[in-house]
Amino acid sequence: MPLKVLSIGYSLAPVGPDVAGGAEQVLSALDHALVAAGHRSIVVAPQGSRTAGTLVPTMPLPSPITDAVRAAVQQRQREAIAEALARWPVDLIHAHGVDFAEHLPAPGIPSLVTLHLPAEFYPPGAVTPARPQTWFNCVSTAQQRTFPALPNMLPPIRGGVPIERLRARHAKRKFALALGRICPEKGFHLALDAAALAGVPLLIAGQVFPYPYHQRYFDEQIRPRLGPTARFLGPIGFARKRRLLSAARGLLVPSLVAETGSLVAMEALACGTPVVAFPAGALAEIVEPGVTGFLVNDAREMAEAIVAAETIDPEQCRAAARRQFSLDHMVERYFAVYQRLAAPVAATV
Repeated sequence: MPLKVLSIGYSLAPVGPDVAGGAEQVLSALDHALVAAGHRSIVVAPQGSRTAGTLVPTMPLPSPITDAVRAAVQQRQREAIAEALARWPVDLIHAHGVDFAEHLPAPGIPSLVTLHLPAEFYPPGAVTPARPQTWFNCVSTAQQRTFPALPNMLPPIRGGVPIERLRARHAKRKFALALGRICPEKGFHLALDAAALAGVPLLIAGQVFPYPYHQRYFDEQIRPRLGPTARFLGPIGFARKRRLLSAARGLLVPSLVAETGSLVAMEALACGTPVVAFPAGALAEIVEPGVTGFLVNDAREMAEAIVAAETIDPEQCRAAARRQFSLDHMVERYFAVYQRLAAPVAATV
């Protein structure tokens, strides 16, 4: 039976298949899958988002993002959600933003909140068993351990990547690669240090969001380390990302906070490229040391692993991605939850 699903993104992050954020990529994948399956998908997200379903746009991403503009952004978010609910009788709300507690409508419509970040990123009291007809899910077992055991916490649903679309192959080259949102917690300055120690060129691709502290991090920690063997490419689309991931000797993931999912690590493995990462959160669940990459503790160990990455069999990486990180499997699991929660008996789930 066709469903009408209202998906709500983070108020300060556009949605689309080529964006940097994992939460936004998952929302985008589910939006496209809903439309392909004949369901109705309505998405509340910032102006400029790219959706398969109906976009109800909020404010464009402000620049710079300061505390002074957040109130206006949240107000427009609430207005857009109210507009969507007045226009369409939705069966289910699926919220993805870290700020969901600021704008989730009053209880009445079954709601699923996917928690894409560690527990400490959410305001106190946001994740609660007290809200009727609201369920939560995490995106990895490691992440779920950071939350209390709640009666309305569903089993985790691991993220997935489009394995078949990542099958393109390119000759391996000597450079290492780092991809993602450019901010202090991602630790890209350590990837630059490690590549320099290893004597290996490094390419960094991703977006610098207009938060003052993100821009300050880029100016103070990234830009001074760039040069002939270390380049910043900026945001890239899917085709270029696939080409770079396939050609790289390794993907570097030096996260300084617990990663809850790391879709980019899954994409690298699907492209046959090993992952060299700090064992932060779910990265220890994704990387099998010596088989699909290496888990390291500092920049010096990362440098050694960059050199050793050539010993990893690309086919082992691809096989692991097929077994564990299928986008189709992720979509199937979310759709099963949608059907359960939207059913009249959802209150007993």
